[in-house]
Amino acid sequence: MHDLFKGLFEWYTSQLADGGYLLVALLMAIESSIVPLPSEAIIPPAVIVAQQTGNMSLGGIIIAGAIGSWVGATVMYWASRWAGRPLVLKYGKFFFIPPAKVELAETWSAQFGSFGVFTSRLIPVVRHLIGIPAGIVRMSFWRYSFYTLIGSAIWSSRSEEHTSELQSLRHLVCRLLLEKK
Repeated sequence: MHDLFKGLFEWYTSQLADGGYLLVALLMAIESSIVPLPSEAIIPPAVIVAQQTGNMSLGGIIIAGAIGSWVGATVMYWASRWAGRPLVLKYGKFFFIPPAKVELAETWSAQFGSFGVFTSRLIPVVRHLIGIPAGIVRMSFWRYSFYTLIGSAIWSSRSEEHTSELQSLRHLVCRLLLEKK
C-alpha cells in the first residue's frame, strides 16, 4: 500500500511540475462530483509545487480549481435535473448519497436558493452534493453557475492557506515512506 501512495504522490507532483492546470481542473471536477476526493489533496500540493518550481501561479491554480469545480458541479446539476428525484433516491445510495442527504439538500436549496448554492460551496461535504437539489428543483442554470464559480474560487483560494502545514506534513510523510524501504 505504501508503494501505491508513494507512486501516486510522485506522479501527481511530477505532473504538476510540468504545468498541471489541466490536472488541477480535472481533479477538482472529480472532487465536485460524488467521488470522495478532497480538495485539500489537490490545491495545496499544487501551490507547493508552484512555489518550488514557478511553473504555475497561485491565480492560475485558483482559476483551474474554480473551473474544475464548476465542471463537476455542472455534471451533478444536469444529471439531477434530467434524472429527477426518483432516480437519485433509488440509486443514490450506491454513490454515497442516501435519501436523508438528498432531502436535507433539497430543504437547504428551497430555503436559501442562490445564496444556499454559494454558501454550500464553502462547506465540506455539502459542496459536493448541492448540484443534486439545485438540479431537481430546476434552479436557473446561469445563477447556479455564477454562484458555484464564485464559491469554488473562494474555496480554492482558501485551500492555499494551509500550504505551510501541508508542506511540513508532506515532508514527514515522505520521510516515513522512504524509511519504510
